[in-house]
Order: sequence, then structure tokens, then C-alpha cells
Amino acid sequence: MISISIVLYKQNSIDLEAILTSISKITIEYKLFIIDNSPNNTLKDLFNDNKIIYTNNNKNVGFGAGHNIAINKSLEIDSKYHIVMNPDIYFDAGVIERLIEYIDSHQDTGLIMPEILYPNGQIQYLPKLLPGPLDLVIRRFFYTNNLFKNRINSYEMRSEQTKKSYESPIISGCFSIFRTEVFYKIGLYDERFFMYFEDFDISRRVNQKYKTVYYPLVSVYHNYERGAGKRIMLFQIFIMSAIRYFNKWGWVFDFSRKQVNAQAIQKFKEVIK
Repeated sequence: MISISIVLYKQNSIDLEAILTSISKITIEYKLFIIDNSPNNTLKDLFNDNKIIYTNNNKNVGFGAGHNIAINKSLEIDSKYHIVMNPDIYFDAGVIERLIEYIDSHQDTGLIMPEILYPNGQIQYLPKLLPGPLDLVIRRFFYTNNLFKNRINSYEMRSEQTKKSYESPIISGCFSIFRTEVFYKIGLYDERFFMYFEDFDISRRVNQKYKTVYYPLVSVYHNYERGAGKRIMLFQIFIMSAIRYFNKWGWVFDFSRKQVNAQAIQKFKEVIK
């Protein structure tokens, strides 16, 4: 048994067709937990399959808090693996099975993600090193500036050799597969992060006890919009979450960040030789 959670907030019902179609192709026994943070339950009628459990919160409790509701339910049904998905994800048949096969045969792996593609097939560079404040500033405001190209490529662990798995300190929250036993050891999402950086935080905590792996031998598609760069309110949430992250883990004097990144870079270089 595996479990899946999707957190919604005022989604268009048409936009959910792709992900529901993708999930329906999974051949492993599963339960899908829909956590709806919308102020009403107008989407409820979409989820009438007995494999789907729908919960409406009547308010937006945030990304991590929403998924925590589903994770607690997954622990109650003794799910072996729990998949966190964004509602704007879709994928081909067999993708989930390949990822589960990998994590099932690598007992030291606690968290895994596939290659994430834009709908046009371009790669989204979502595996990352642990960030320092300057990395976030450069990536947010100078992403296309050639002056910082090497630093951004290093931070995002970019390589032309993309079809080999490797350990990545940060696993994107848009699509993550957890070994559910990790939640007993490291806890759930930190609900102080309403949105943004909750995946950085939980990746880091998982990585303290397990491997966190990027597995680009299979791909999913993600309609990523970089909302924080387009809307003032989301940008403000992004800044507040960044402050909470660095307050928790350290700003300049984050000694474990340096050690984790050095180890990740060394292993990454060995993989891409």
C-alpha cells in the first residue's frame, strides 16, 4: 500500500483532470488523500472513487499543514511510502512503479524525486544544495545573469549527464516520495512554513538520517509558474519563509550546510565522471 496527498486551493476542476488521470494508471494499491484548503467544498464531487479520501479544511492552512493531515492518515493505514504531489503534476504510466522499485531496493533512501520537466520537455533544475542567503538572492534576482552562471549551476547541481541518480540535499516539494518510517524519526512538515521552504526543511531533516535521492531515469511534468516572482503577496510569503528557514538552520554560520554540500558535490562529481 502506498499513499498520495494533493493539497488544493481554489483549483479549477479542469486543471485536475491530468493528475487524476495519471494517478488512475498506477498499478500499485494506493489511497489518494485530497486536502482542500479552499473556503468551500465545491470540488468534492470530483473525487467519488473509493480510492480517494477528500477533506475540506474551509480555510487555507498552508502547504505543509495540509500535507501533514494526509501524512497522519497514511500512517494510520500503515502506508509504506507516501507521495507528495502538486495538483499541476502529470505523468505517464509506470513512473510511480519505477520510483517505488528503486526506493524499495535501497533501504538507506528515505526520500526520492524523479526528473521534473516543463510541459515543453525542458528540465526544471529542482535538485539543489543547501542554500545560503546569497544563493537565494542570486537565484531570485540574477537567474539569467551570466556573471553568476557557474554559481547557479553548482547550486542546482546541473550536469549534461542527467540520466544517472545521485544524492541531492534538497528534494522539491512538487513531487516527493517518502519512506513513511522517516516521519516517526524526523517528524512531519514544519507548519511554521505556510508556503515555500517547507521542502527545504524536511529534506534537510530526512538527509540527516537517510539518503535523499534525485532519480532522473523517469520524468513527471510540472506546470511551474514561479508565482513568488509574479505576485507581491506570494513574494512576501517567500521572504518570510526564507527568514524562518535561516533563523532555524543558520544564516552565515551554518556549519553543517558546508559539510553536507561538500559531501554532495564530491559524490555528484563521481557520478557524472
